[in-house]
Amino acid sequence: MRRRSLARAGLGTLVLGAALAAWPAPRGQADPEAPPEVLAESPSAGDGWAEGGVEACLECHDETEAKPIGAILQTRHATRGDRRTPFASERGCQSCHGRSGAHVKKPADGEARAPTEIRFGPKAPPEVQNAPCLSCHQGGERMHWKGSAHDANQVACASCHPMHVAEDPMLQPAAERPETWRRAQADACFQCHPQQRAQIHRISSHPLKEGQMRCSDCHNSHGSMGDFLLARQNVNETCYGCHAEKRGPFLWEHAPAREDCGICHEAHGSNHPTLLRTRGPRLCQQCHQAAFHPSTAYTAGGLPGPTPADQLLLRNCMNCHPEVHGSNHPSGPRFTR
Repeated sequence: MRRRSLARAGLGTLVLGAALAAWPAPRGQADPEAPPEVLAESPSAGDGWAEGGVEACLECHDETEAKPIGAILQTRHATRGDRRTPFASERGCQSCHGRSGAHVKKPADGEARAPTEIRFGPKAPPEVQNAPCLSCHQGGERMHWKGSAHDANQVACASCHPMHVAEDPMLQPAAERPETWRRAQADACFQCHPQQRAQIHRISSHPLKEGQMRCSDCHNSHGSMGDFLLARQNVNETCYGCHAEKRGPFLWEHAPAREDCGICHEAHGSNHPTLLRTRGPRLCQQCHQAAFHPSTAYTAGGLPGPTPADQLLLRNCMNCHPEVHGSNHPSGPRFTR
């Protein structure tokens, strides 16, 4: 019994020692194990840093500005109790905007004020703007940012994410938000994707314009392993997130439905029912032209009259074959039941 107690005491000492070793150094004291470059960039050791922290910036950038920045104090970036945030250090705004000592100084008469080390906006290089963001926001949904479509096209984080606001509208909003807030994400995407903006106004579309879903429900704008920045591995897996009844497995599978929903459906909007790329029976006859039915394409010639005109006018293949995504009925190999 005494040996077991001593063993437990030794294990407790090891755990306590490991915890104390991992505890961060008190503020104002340098961590001896930190890399040399981190110690060299501390506000007291480097040149060009503005003194006064956030207060020095707010003396000019207050609520009277066209784009006020004071609301950033209500965000997670301003949480001083979390040492991972920009405002946890004495740099404050300079954690993202870089050394601003020359910017804070009043310029001489007739001279322009010196800019900050890192500027944000359409005239600044995207890689320079994104560097402060990517220094903290890595992993998770952003692990595929490098080499993604937006990275390759030099899209800046600040082009979509407003930082000096209490709540970022690009993030998931609460359900009770007004419609204009719920549509903010789609409006940001449509600035660069006008074709998709036009498609959601067609007679059949996903409820993006109503604010009942967001672009990020299907796409990961920060990069993805799938095509089209899809949030999941492929088109079907993304669709099954909402349309689980189409997943299967089915006893009788429809090959194109199993392969890719996009073969028959236009995801962002269509002028045909149920987001179809074209109306039936023409959609079906792109693959089915010879089996059990006349092999000629149905046309409107000779209307009104017998088939094939009858089969085109007010009729559809799905009148008889409704289970086009697959069937579990023993008598359903033709998707009739």
